[in-house]
Amino acid sequence: MSKRLYVGGLSFDTVTEGLKTFFEQAGVVESATIISDRDSGRSKGFAFVEMSSDAESQRAIADLNGQVLDGRTITVEAARPERDNARSSGRGRW
Repeated sequence: MSKRLYVGGLSFDTVTEGLKTFFEQAGVVESATIISDRDSGRSKGFAFVEMSSDAESQRAIADLNGQVLDGRTITVEAARPERDNARSSGRGRW
């Protein structure tokens, strides 16, 4: 089990501090990062939250998945490892 969680379906109005506070219901939050568009700075509607233990991560998934945050029903699941693709590695560019 991963301590890092993927959080989807976020409102564009959700801020990092509010996300962190929401996840503290399940335990100690080590980090909360809302992913934003690099050009506009606007939220992309998803985030990554890292809990301090696997047990707290499991609790967050069980307790917070499907709950409403800032008017939106969110999805909480274990984050998958990053993929190595052509865009991130620089391959395939001219």
